Formats: sequence, structure tokens, C-alpha cells
Amino acid sequence: MSQQLGGQQILILKEGSTRTRGRDAQGMNITAAKAVASAVRTTLGPKGMDKMLVDTIGDVVITNDGVTILKEMDIEHPAAKMMVEVAKTQDDEVGDGTTSAVVIAGELLKKAEDLLEQDVHPTVIAHGYRQAAEKAQEFLKDIAFDLKATDKALLKNIAGTAMTGKGAEASKDKLCDLVVRAVVMVTDDDGKVDIENIKVEKKTGGSIEDSEIVEGVLIDKERVHPSMPRKVTGAKILLLNAAVEFKKTEVDAEINITSPDQLQAFLDEEERMVKGIVDKIVKSGANVLFCQKGIDDIAQHYLAKAGIFATRRVKKSDMEKLARATGASLVSSIDAIGKEELGKAGLVEERKVGGEEMTFVEQCKNPKAVSIIVKGGTDHVVDELERAIHDALRVVGVVVEDKKVVAGGGAPETELSLRLREYAATV
Repeated sequence: MSQQLGGQQILILKEGSTRTRGRDAQGMNITAAKAVASAVRTTLGPKGMDKMLVDTIGDVVITNDGVTILKEMDIEHPAAKMMVEVAKTQDDEVGDGTTSAVVIAGELLKKAEDLLEQDVHPTVIAHGYRQAAEKAQEFLKDIAFDLKATDKALLKNIAGTAMTGKGAEASKDKLCDLVVRAVVMVTDDDGKVDIENIKVEKKTGGSIEDSEIVEGVLIDKERVHPSMPRKVTGAKILLLNAAVEFKKTEVDAEINITSPDQLQAFLDEEERMVKGIVDKIVKSGANVLFCQKGIDDIAQHYLAKAGIFATRRVKKSDMEKLARATGASLVSSIDAIGKEELGKAGLVEERKVGGEEMTFVEQCKNPKAVSIIVKGGTDHVVDELERAIHDALRVVGVVVEDKKVVAGGGAPETELSLRLREYAATV
């Protein structure tokens, strides 16, 4: 793009840039957006087909989930990227309906293209769509019916709708039951649902029917010492965000040792410091320790001698779930360890799941954090099941919060279409 000024050419955009404007630009943008909608259209509904996506390094994703397909596609066009954003926003807000959102957006653009060809101004079209959206929300409130969080049968049907077409049909009843139970357990007294408190753990091996819910928290860690008890009943749980090891100096320091006795005294003092930390843990009455940081070899020995079950390097998100499920406080300092900081669980046990040792924290008095173990024959099956369960959890969570539901299968869309046509005649 250039302008002539006094015979001299002035470049405004860098050389090689192209500029498209007017009807051409609109046409290109609409075509790109429609192409994205058509890419996911065939996955829609109970007879929707799965897509196989292969990336540059050969990794394969087989899915029916609209937002997953769009995230995996390497899209360059700016208008097409906006369609991906539509799917992402739908996924963040609701968890399901991503394909529907993209397909509807594609159809709206297709109709807008027809109106543009009739010389209707873009701002008029946008205003009309906004007006229709406001009216559609009024109509939706009118056709929606109330739902109680205790209506498990209806909640299972809603979860089933979210899972339909995502490879979960064979065990849909079992998975829907797990989803509804999990959401009901983590629902707060004020009716709010935070799906982050439901941990979904994938394990390859076994049947989908073997999937289960843990009324508590599942930690992908094993005990740090083989002499520690594998199973603890009546667990008193300490959550520690501090290293169980001797403190290193804050500054670089050098210690000159001239005799073996001095070295031994130095090592003895290190051991005494670590034993002091373990003694504080034992004194608090804790018999299970979850540590976010490291546990020294010497500390492991003393903890095992005291009969304490301990795991180290537990993720922050898991520590927060443990705190919520057991009622324990997250302790950040060794000096702050006390009886009142402990949480309780009926059982803490290390079990083998899919060939890996995992720690189960169960029989919590009021488990406001739960875990779902998803099992399947292959990695691809388990990945798709996890996506289906994620969608169902989000949808059921939103329904429990909003307490409103509409019919499925395209019925509300058809009703809205009829009512909007009637309303359009009055405008």
C-alpha cells in the first residue's frame, strides 16, 4: 500500500503486505469461518462421526469433541481463529455444545452473506442479530423448566446427552451415575459447584465398566519408604508445605574440618535436626503425612519407625483437594505443626491401579473433593472417555447451579426459530 506525495512514493505498510477491503474482505472472512464450521459439522449429534487428527510429529487424537478438534487444527486465518475462540468460550462457560455453537455461527454468517449481497449494511445485520439474541434469551427462559438438585434421574439424562456420540455409549449408565454422584458430593451449601474439586484420573487397562468413584482424593504418589504401613485406618492427616530435611545456610559458607571427629559431629547434628522435625510431626499425633516438598532419607527412616505413612512432592492442586476433603490446614512452617492443623479420613491406603501404585484417601466425613478413575482398553479410548466425562461434569455442574433445563435434540432451537420468525414480522 502506497501513496504519491509530490511525485515521491510513500510506503505505509511494509513491502509485500496485501490489503483487502470491502466486499472482497467480507467474502474471504465469511468463507474462512464457514470452512471451520463445515469441518466440525459432521461430528454433530448422536450419528456424528469421529475425527482422526495427526499432528506434525505423528501423534494421533481420535475425538468427536468440537473444541478438541479445533484446538488441534493449525489454523492461520484470523476470521477462522475467531470461530475457534467461539468454541473455546463455550467450553469454558458450559463445557459442552461447542460444535453446535460453531455450526450456528457458521449458519449466521452464511445468512449474513446473502443479506450483504442485497446491499444490507453490516452494522444493520449485526444489530438485527443482537436483537434476536436478546429475544431468544427471553424465549429460552419461558420454555425452560425448573430442576431440583435431588432429581438424580433427570441429572443422569442431562449427563447422558453431553456424553452421546463421544465413545461412551456402551457404559453410559455407569458413567452418568459416577458423574452425578461426584457433582452432588462437591456441591457447596450455597448451591455453587466447582468442578476443579473433582479429579479425573485416567488409567489404561481394564474395562470402562471398571471405572469407579473415590469418595475422597486419589494421589498419583506412593509412600516414600517400604517399611511404612501400606494401610492406615482412622487417619490423622498432616498437610505440609515445607521440606522435611536439614536446613541449608542462606549464604554460601565453607566449613573447614581438621579431624574425623568434627565431621562426625557435623553429621550427627544434621541427623539431630531432622529427627527434631520428625519428633514434632509425631508429637502432633499425625499418622499420615502429605508433603509438598522433599523428605530426607534420614527423615524417611524415622517416619517409618514411627509408623507414619508419608508421600512427598505432592502437587499443589492435590494438596488443596486434600485440605477440602479432610478438613486439614495447609501448614507452611515446621514450627506451626500442631494437633489442631490435622485433618481426618477413615482410610488412607496404597493400592495398585493399572500397574502403578497410587494413594487413596477415603471415608472422609464430608468429602467436598472426590476423584473418578476412568479405565479403558487403549490410550485413545481413555482420552476420549475423559473428554466425555469432563463435558458431562461441566454441564451437570452448570445445571445444578442454574436450576433450569430445556429439552434436547434440537427442539429448543426449532422453537426459537419459529418464535423469532413471528417476532421479526412485528419489528
